[in-house]
Amino acid sequence: MSVTKGLLVRVEALPGKEDEVQEFLNVGRGLVEEEPATTAWFAIRLGPSSFGIFDVFPDDAGRDAHLSGAVAAALGEQTGKLFSAPTIEKLDVLASKLPA
Repeated sequence: MSVTKGLLVRVEALPGKEDEVQEFLNVGRGLVEEEPATTAWFAIRLGPSSFGIFDVFPDDAGRDAHLSGAVAAALGEQTGKLFSAPTIEKLDVLASKLPA
């Protein structure tokens, strides 16, 4: 399967909430298991209190479905509780290597 679209979501943990943000992201993996168009999904740590999600999709429809799915809803629920407002960047994937 090829991927052409992606998302990079960045969040900054509120002071003292870094461990809770990490756990939130670990739980998020289970939520995307139910999304067939989410081809690859990664929770990442960018710095001591900076975290993110990078995920890729075959097309705009898959990315749009993800943006209206469970992880997006959970991000909204935790904004202001665990982290500041997320920054969401839509990306075009130029090249990729995925497992067969």
